[in-house]
Amino acid sequence: MNPLTVNPSQRIVDLSFGFIHSAALCAAAELGVADLLEQGPRSAASLAEELGADPQSLYRLLRLLASVEVFSEDDSGRFSLTPAAHYLRTNAPDSLRSAVLMLTQRTFWAPAGELSETVRKGKDPFDRIFGAPFFDYLQRDAKEGARFHRGMSCLSDLENGPIARSYDFSAMKRVVDVGGGHGGFIVEVLKAAPQVRGVLYDHRHVLAEARIAQAGLTERCELAEGDFFESVPAGADAYLLKRILHDWNDEVCVRILRNCRKAMPEHGRILVVDAVVPPGNTPHDGKVVDVMLMMSLPGRERTEEEFRTLFAQAGLRLTRVIHTPAALSITEAVAA
Repeated sequence: MNPLTVNPSQRIVDLSFGFIHSAALCAAAELGVADLLEQGPRSAASLAEELGADPQSLYRLLRLLASVEVFSEDDSGRFSLTPAAHYLRTNAPDSLRSAVLMLTQRTFWAPAGELSETVRKGKDPFDRIFGAPFFDYLQRDAKEGARFHRGMSCLSDLENGPIARSYDFSAMKRVVDVGGGHGGFIVEVLKAAPQVRGVLYDHRHVLAEARIAQAGLTERCELAEGDFFESVPAGADAYLLKRILHDWNDEVCVRILRNCRKAMPEHGRILVVDAVVPPGNTPHDGKVVDVMLMMSLPGRERTEEEFRTLFAQAGLRLTRVIHTPAALSITEAVAA
């Protein structure tokens, strides 16, 4: 039975309360509760003393999260980690703490409160709230910018390996990761294709936290500073655009794609790694992210046909869409 049809009225109430769970998750991540529970169960009072928090307030927070299987409370009132709570630990191998802090940071939270106005006007309120467009603001506010880039790297760590292994790079020698952030994706591509040499291309302040050396790939991957709105490094067999185009409107995307088209040789290809929104009522993470983008950025998630149109405007031809184990697909384009 479809869970949405079990109790439609309760479904509406539960969705309305969703922001409370987001706030609670953010608070637990900021306080570092999961880190303190690594050694075993503890009471809220004990945790509060170490955190400098109010014991009763902390108990009420953890009681809520325990009700949705983030933490667990025993009969003596002590809280412990659950499988979900392990992902809030700072040092967990697949920690999602940075992702939680990014997704619940004010840059997304504040515009969400004005979604109805966004829908009425067809324009996001970000500039008005923060005094600058999204990425300009993140460059201006170093703390928020670092939180965003760490969070995106954290989210990407879950998907980079499966996505990289979904495409055959065996015939390629040089690949450029355009706007590749800290390099998590190009690292996985280089691991999957030992013959490939990579270029991680982004702004200087982003490359400052690049993971290439940490991955032991400095001999195979160079760091290149630049702005993909102006140009991209020339001569690569493939240009990777992972979670880039969905940040921008069609006009800007065509500009980025034309820069890649100009830089690539005739045999080259462009691999756009973004959600491809399915038709109909099928649940898909891309539909959630699409509304989040609508609230803070000029971008959007796109359907296959919308990608086809976008590529055509940039002198490219969509050749195939490769679905991956992640929520993102690889949309491949070549010169038209």
